[in-house]
Amino acid sequence: MHQRSSAVEAKPPLGVWRLEICANSYTSALAAQNGGAHRVELCENMAEGGTTPSYAQIKLCKERLNIQVWPIIRPRGGDFLYNDDEFDLMKEDIKICKTLNCDGVVFGILKDNGEIDVKRCAALIELAKPMPVAFHRAFDMSINLEKALEELIELGFVRVLTSGGANNAFEGIETIAKLVNRAAGKIEIMPGAGINPSNIATIATKTGAKNFHSSARINVKSKMKFLNSDAKMGSIKDEYQYQQTSAELVKQMVDKLNK
Repeated sequence: MHQRSSAVEAKPPLGVWRLEICANSYTSALAAQNGGAHRVELCENMAEGGTTPSYAQIKLCKERLNIQVWPIIRPRGGDFLYNDDEFDLMKEDIKICKTLNCDGVVFGILKDNGEIDVKRCAALIELAKPMPVAFHRAFDMSINLEKALEELIELGFVRVLTSGGANNAFEGIETIAKLVNRAAGKIEIMPGAGINPSNIATIATKTGAKNFHSSARINVKSKMKFLNSDAKMGSIKDEYQYQQTSAELVKQMVDKLNK
């Protein structure tokens, strides 16, 4: 029988870091834990930026893992402007996460003008209580990062994932540093997008951030002996491989942060 200890989110003391892994399955989440990660953002469909994982994925992670499990609440890929039906789906998924005793949830909603949808975010935060909530990279797609940050602080989000509005966190390193200073400890600024063992130490040093986000993915070759090269089941080029978090890559980033 799998045993799970209680995982409680606490604001790390000065000088202490947290590594979050974006895990696309229970297997990836387990690899994240084995590599020394502190938390997983659980999702599916990472090719679309991540969507809400299945009930079974969440349940198994909560039953078997000792680290924190924060499912992403995102009904589809694409933009972050949702219709009423999609918003209802988000509410139902949050209710499910509450019943499974998740450590928190991650979501983000924008209005059509690029501003944070404060009203809808506030409704989901109220519904999620007592779970804490984090805002994902919808933040980077907002029209004004400074204004958006202040709104997220006012709403009560505990953390925001950001590349500094750039293609990846390394390119947005200067903006991330400014956001860390502007947040002044009122919300955790978590750099993410393209973070790996070769750049995490530099990003940590130059931004002053204490939370970091990475998928730490590698390609895993299929063990199928028969390969049908004529039929395609999806849009990816090679359907006889898939991506999964590497415990070794996670460990390398943990070691870099420890140094």
